[in-house]
Amino acid sequence: MVTAAGAILLFMAYCRGKLPRVSHSDAPRLLTVTLLMIPLCYGPLFWGMLYVDSGTAAVLELSLTPVALLGFALLLGDEPFEGRRVLAIIMGVAGLCVLFAPEIYSNTAAAADQSSFMRLVGSCAVASAAVVYAYGSVLARPLLAAYPADFMAGSTTLFSGLLLILGSLVLEPSSLSALQGDWGWPAWAGWLFLILFGSLVGYTLFMQLLRDIGASRAGAFAFVSPVIAVLLGIVTRGEKIGPVEITGMTVLLSAAFLALREPKNRSPAE
Repeated sequence: MVTAAGAILLFMAYCRGKLPRVSHSDAPRLLTVTLLMIPLCYGPLFWGMLYVDSGTAAVLELSLTPVALLGFALLLGDEPFEGRRVLAIIMGVAGLCVLFAPEIYSNTAAAADQSSFMRLVGSCAVASAAVVYAYGSVLARPLLAAYPADFMAGSTTLFSGLLLILGSLVLEPSSLSALQGDWGWPAWAGWLFLILFGSLVGYTLFMQLLRDIGASRAGAFAFVSPVIAVLLGIVTRGEKIGPVEITGMTVLLSAAFLALREPKNRSPAE
């Protein structure tokens, strides 16, 4: 999926005359960003979810991503410290815990027969995915000041996808048959949806937000996407929500608003 999306993005950049030559000094950083943001993020994330229920994985990954984005932005001097954003992250983590609490609780008994050690290792893998993604995002910002966002999105996804395919062929015996494309139309529809909205739109927009507003504010997507997922479940599958879910979504949206709101004494261009 990411390989196809990367090829499309680079082709579009080429057609618009936005396919620059990467300087020798920027190449090591671009390679590092490419490895961190996709292979070293999604590889451990998907592997860890074999041993961790989806609710726990969502809380770990979505709550740690904005925390790590802010932490690395501060450590690397990319952003100044602001108590308002720290408060927004605390609120967002609390909202995620509330929103996914019913699912985590219901899956506790089902996971009791699994090895506690493997659940711990899986949780660490999911957590590491958020940390390395955040580090790669902060490292990418100087590159985004020099290269177009669609070029950055296309180059990182294309080469990351090729690397993931190679790793899958080496480590997973069934991957060769999967490459034949005999997936069925629902899988193909999901694949096309992820290419369009996950990579061509979502990932490119994230790159633009990294460039324009910084890593910690761009990370506010982690507080909005669970709310959208719940609402889509209601609309498309008739899922029911109660006071707990409503409370969690309200806290999450409040956290996103607080994270994105500009201080009164600062102009949006600053």
